[in-house]
Order: sequence, then C-alpha cells, then structure tokens
Amino acid sequence: QWKLVESGGGLVQTGESLRLSCAVSGSALRISAVGWYRQAPGKQRELVAATFSDGTIRYLESAKGRFTISADDAKNTAYLLMTNLKPEDTAVYYCNAEVQLHIGETWNGWGQGTQVTVSS
Repeated sequence: QWKLVESGGGLVQTGESLRLSCAVSGSALRISAVGWYRQAPGKQRELVAATFSDGTIRYLESAKGRFTISADDAKNTAYLLMTNLKPEDTAVYYCNAEVQLHIGETWNGWGQGTQVTVSS
C-alpha cells in the first residue's frame, strides 16, 4: 500500500521561506507528475504549482518567481520551495502525485496536507 507523506509546513513571517516535502511511502520507481495545491479557509482549493509527465512545469501567477517545484527521483520525494512568503500564502498545502510503481503501472494519491501560516 502506498501513501504520500507531507512535511515542512509551519509558521513564518512575511518574507521568509519554507520548503514542503511530499514523500512516497512504499516501493516505487519514480514520481512522474506532481501538483501542489492549497486551500485557505473559506476558499476553494487552487493549484499552486505542477510538473507534468512531459516535463512541463506550471505555476499559479502569484507564485511565479517565488515558488519552485522539484522532485528527487532517488528519494521519491517532491518539493515545493516557497520564498518571499506573504500572508496571502497562508493555507493548507496538499500534494497530489502520479507515482510509477512498476513499468506500466501507476498510482495516484494525495498527501495529508500541511499548514503554512505567514504572519505579517
């Protein structure tokens, strides 16, 4: 059985940085695609950053230049580096990943969420 384990959230001040991690628990070949989403209280979940299986990377407009999405195949872990954080970045962040388990077999799952709070 596989799951995605998130870590790295916390309370920071405006302008500071955080790096979120999303690790695959269980045997897998690699993360082939990943999306980082966030949901603030009273708001809909939105896609912040994503990598696709063809290598394309996309960012939410407000995240461009501040957030960087990446993955370490050796560790089966995806990351979201967030710099110059702003109070409006406060939300619960979730990862969603497509994981290649074996040749020809994939699994898609969600992390449990991690709280990011940015104080002004």
